[in-house]
Amino acid sequence: MAAEKNGRDGGVQSLQRAFELLEHLADTGGEASLSELATLSGLPMPTIHRLIRTLVDLGYVRQNTNRRYALGARLIRLGENASMQFGSWARPLLAELVDEVGETANLAVLERDEVVYVAQVPSKHSMRMFTEVGRRLLPHGTGVGKAMLAHLPSDDVTALLARTGMPSYTEHTFTDEDALLRELAKIAQQGYALDEAEQELGVRCVAVAVPGAPVPAAVSVSGPSGRLTMEAVERIAPVVQRIANSLGSNLSKDGVTV
Repeated sequence: MAAEKNGRDGGVQSLQRAFELLEHLADTGGEASLSELATLSGLPMPTIHRLIRTLVDLGYVRQNTNRRYALGARLIRLGENASMQFGSWARPLLAELVDEVGETANLAVLERDEVVYVAQVPSKHSMRMFTEVGRRLLPHGTGVGKAMLAHLPSDDVTALLARTGMPSYTEHTFTDEDALLRELAKIAQQGYALDEAEQELGVRCVAVAVPGAPVPAAVSVSGPSGRLTMEAVERIAPVVQRIANSLGSNLSKDGVTV
């Protein structure tokens, strides 16, 4: 058997190309044909066909009845395990955030159009906010979700909302796309998002996207709105920004992937 050609930095070229195809499928937000993948990747059709067939056989890609291809179910376990490991790695910084601001800290990622909470460090207050690790919510109704959406291209946000809809969690949840897009522009400008009882009544949240993360991720602080006042937000937001930036810097330095 002929030896595999080396790719960038001495890697195995076919393995590199296979992962690039998976990323192209993820970028389409749904499914793609072989010809579309050939256009996206710049690879010849025979190479695309060989790689896709291998990925289908392994369960990492599936072929739909319309003969288009989508990400396979076998990737779910890998993604969920990687997200939880990312959460464990980030817990010391979340603990530092709790010590400094006195409220519960969370880390979430955007996975398959949903916000997934992957880590939490609770505050020491008797009245505190608990978000179950592993909980999934739609991004438009959460502080962490809005912080992540604010850093995505508007076309991607519009496509995501078309897939998920905008159901309300509370009477304060954004349910109008134009209003949400205006809110996201404001978030991008000020550098943090607020959840004003949009996910749960009586709760306020300050969230900041993690810069440089390989998938959209955000850090947040949440607490009762009576304690997490707007005056407190002015003090807390810069701290959440610093922790998010530290997470991003450590990701770049240590090569941690999600």
